[in-house]
Formats: sequence, structure tokens, C-alpha cells
Amino acid sequence: MKKELIAQRDPKSPISEVFRTLRTNIQFMNSGKKLRVIQVASTFPGEGKSYVSSNLAVTFAQAGKRVIIIDADMRKGRLFSIFGASPRPGLSNYLSGIDADENGNSDISKYIQRTAVDNLLLIAAGNIPPNPSELLVSEQMKNLLEELKEVCDIVIVDGTPCALVADSVILSRIVDTTVIVTACKETKKENLDKIVKNIKQVGGNIAGIVINKVPISAKKYSENYYYGSTVMSDMPKSKSRMKESARNAEQLKRRTTRSVAQNLGQNTAKPVNNKPKRDAGDLPKPKFNSDTNSENSSQATETANDILKRVNSYLEQEKKNLN
Repeated sequence: MKKELIAQRDPKSPISEVFRTLRTNIQFMNSGKKLRVIQVASTFPGEGKSYVSSNLAVTFAQAGKRVIIIDADMRKGRLFSIFGASPRPGLSNYLSGIDADENGNSDISKYIQRTAVDNLLLIAAGNIPPNPSELLVSEQMKNLLEELKEVCDIVIVDGTPCALVADSVILSRIVDTTVIVTACKETKKENLDKIVKNIKQVGGNIAGIVINKVPISAKKYSENYYYGSTVMSDMPKSKSRMKESARNAEQLKRRTTRSVAQNLGQNTAKPVNNKPKRDAGDLPKPKFNSDTNSENSSQATETANDILKRVNSYLEQEKKNLN
């Protein structure tokens, strides 16, 4: 399986998320569940048609859909290379009827291959025929798509560059919709307009346009919510423990300060007293021992100051360790 099958190799990457967004957009368009066969075409070679169709098929399969992808580029099909499958037999062998029985029927299961992706099957392009366009408009091709729709949820057809051959324009009549892949700063607007016009003239439907090869900086690529937890997990454990110790020391300092303030009578917070008020004459008169009270206050002050010195010394040491 090649690296370009990124939706399977790295499902948490930002590019894989873009393909899931494309899948979601198609599903929203398919509210009436009429878009079962989707063709992916392009204007010229090298715009990323097979790259988009294969990753789109993977994202549908990852969503639990039963998917089959067909390589309809019988001239230069390369899906077998992307999925690591056999190049033949394939679509051309099935449509030509070479292996048909006496009644002219062919067993489609002989041409379907399993892939390393769960819920995803492949029909390769097969041998290069002398008449690919004629095979695609045959009744056998229509019957094939109807049979596949009975056993699969989504059928994705990897078409051909429309500006060079008319295969994808022909297929647009029998598929449910077509997605056109273009390349950023490579595909010319007049060529795209011509392809859209040709597909509409033969009665085909266009779901939308995919702009491929959009330049993006490495910084923007890494700014993704999938990597948020990775940054924290890569922190050395020693520094993490040191920061936790510093936080604990700060909490200890605050608690000690509050305790000292209460002992010295400096706590300004008013205590909650739910007891009923009594007259001043009912209150017992306290007995004060001035010597004992002064001695206890002096000892409390010395103890509190000693605790604060130790806490400050501990915090200074923790700061040095962090630096």
C-alpha cells in the first residue's frame, strides 16, 4: 500500500480530516440516498484524481459503509498499485466478455479483489483494450453498476482526464454524480469550464469541484487539535514533577499565611455565627492573664515566622530547579 493512501496510513492527520469533510459533504448532498455511484474525474493527468478517489473510498469504508472502487481508466489505471493488488483481471476483462460462459454471462466475483482496508473492495482496470470508450457505454457496464449497487452502499469510479479522452464524459451519463479534481495554480479555468459544459450537455450531474495541491505551510499543518495532547505527553517527567511540586509549595504557602494571620488576629474575614444573640449582661466575663497571653503571642509569632522562612527557602530552591 503506497504512502499516498494517507486516510488509511495516518487517519489523524489534517489531510485525512479534509477527506472526511469531503465525505460528509457528499453525504449531506445524498439526503435522498440517490447518490450511490460517484465518479471522480479530472481535466488533465497529474491533478490527483486517483489520489482523491482512493482516499475518499477509504473514508467511506472507515465510516462503516460497504464500498467498492472501480478503476475505469483502462489506459493508465494505477489503483492496483495504490492498494497493492493485482492489475488483472479487471474491468476491461469483464466488459469484453472474454471469460463469459455459453450464455454470455460472467461471474463478477472473479474480478473483485479484497484490499487491506476493511469494507473496501477493488476492481482493477485490467488489460488495456483497443476500445475503452466503447466498453464503457456498453450494456454490460450499466448492468455491472446496477449489480454492485445491490451489494454495496457506495460505488466509486476512478475515471479519466476529460480533456484528453471522452471516457469520463461518457460515464457521467450512467453514474449518479461526478466530482472533478483540479490542481491549484495548474488547472486553467477555461479547460474546467469546457469539461463542466461537456458533462452537462450529455446529461451528467456534477457534485462539485475538488481543488488539490493547495500549498500550506508546515506551521499551519501542525496547528491541529489532534496534536494538543501529544505536546503535553512529550514533556519530560522530571520537569512535570518539579512543576507539580512548585504548585504544592505555593498552596502550602497560602495556607500557612492564612493560619498565621488567624493566630495573630489579622484575619479580617468575619466568622459565621448562627447562635442567637444575647445581651451584654448575659455574657460571662473572661479572665485575662496578661503575662501568659503575651508569652503565647510571642511564641506563635516566632513559630509563624520560622514556617514562612522555610516555605520561602523551599520555593526558591524549586525555582532554581525549574530553571
